[in-house]
Amino acid sequence: MIPEDLRYTAEHEWVAGDGDGPVRVGITHFAQDALGDIVYVQLPDEGAVVAAGESFGEIESTKSVSEIYAPLSGTVSARNEALADTPEVINTDPYGDGWLVEIRPDDPAAVAGLLTAAAYRDVTGS
Repeated sequence: MIPEDLRYTAEHEWVAGDGDGPVRVGITHFAQDALGDIVYVQLPDEGAVVAAGESFGEIESTKSVSEIYAPLSGTVSARNEALADTPEVINTDPYGDGWLVEIRPDDPAAVAGLLTAAAYRDVTGS
């Protein structure tokens, strides 16, 4: 289940939006499935500057701790505060209520350079 209307990274993050304003970022179903039961999420504060490909947080599951990588360079304009109390929503709704942050991209055109759903399916072999 890879939504067609999103863009993706090879590190299993998704991006919703075209870059004309903030984009919403989360991890894919593939990533949450590989992690298992998510128990904690560390996210950057609003106003934090993130760089494409750099770690900006962590997701801890019962199996491991994994880095979250910024799909784009920009400034964090919002974070999903609900995850502090209910990180497990990432497992049940990774493309909806399980979103992580919103980023205002430095270069809106960079969104189009991310993987399409078809290209992401090639990455995951699904």
